[in-house]
Amino acid sequence: MPSTKVLLFPLLLISNNCIINCKWGLPMFQAEPPTIVVATIASLCQMLEKRTFRLDSLQAMVVDEVDFMFNSSKQVSSLRKLLTSYSSCNSRQTIFASASIPQHRRFLHDCIQQKWTKSDVVHIHVNSIEPMPSCLHHRFVICDKKQRHQTLLSLLQSDTPKSGIIFVGEQTERSKKAGNAPPTTLLVDFLKSSHGDCSEILLLEEDMNFNSRAASLSEVRQGGGYLLVSTDIAARGVDLPETTHIYNFDLPRTAVDYLHRAGRTGRKPFSDDKCYVTSVIMPEERFVLQRYENELMFNCGELSV
Repeated sequence: MPSTKVLLFPLLLISNNCIINCKWGLPMFQAEPPTIVVATIASLCQMLEKRTFRLDSLQAMVVDEVDFMFNSSKQVSSLRKLLTSYSSCNSRQTIFASASIPQHRRFLHDCIQQKWTKSDVVHIHVNSIEPMPSCLHHRFVICDKKQRHQTLLSLLQSDTPKSGIIFVGEQTERSKKAGNAPPTTLLVDFLKSSHGDCSEILLLEEDMNFNSRAASLSEVRQGGGYLLVSTDIAARGVDLPETTHIYNFDLPRTAVDYLHRAGRTGRKPFSDDKCYVTSVIMPEERFVLQRYENELMFNCGELSV
């Protein structure tokens, strides 16, 4: 089998089992149209707007993590264009996928009304016995806001995780305007200066360009142990089976977000590895975590650090 050169880009074209780096406006794929296009919604719409290629021969469209699209009006607008302006539901198979679509029957009705899908749509809904695998151990530690960095450091020194992900909240607009460093960057700098025994510490966040994100994930997959400090961009679609520890340095905004963060570990179905999801919370956040416990049906034990 000939060697395959894989290049990463916001939009990937797959032809003859080869992933091709697609340069904007470059008709390199017109002579040999791709079999599969893997793209973000925004990147794909940009290509279509520039008429770099068309979807005349489109047979199937899969929109993964579709519920996440509705967190942004811009994403919804791009998705609507893609599904109705640039292609027709009558000429393609449309598949919407997600582990968490709230009010899924309502979503199904809206998809038909807006002509995102055909009227004879098939709805597949898997009701799991437990929202999360039983191999996950959920824990929390309470501390004051000023002690959070040190508390996390103590947890890492106690757990000595070989591979873990630390989730940090996004930087607020007010903080950006004030010229402050992102909380992810501050945490990475703190850990690198304080946690000498740590495996490699890597960063992943929204403001990084695509190549930087790809480089971080490539380092994680190629290396041995790692600590990935990330915003919720890593909570969906990132498959790192070696991850055994999840740390919520900032609580997720919703129970669904907690579910997706926790889902980054426990991804080896036949492994005996114990996997942990640990939240660092302030006293006033305890009721929020309890609400997530009730909604997702899990129990969270308190730690003393």
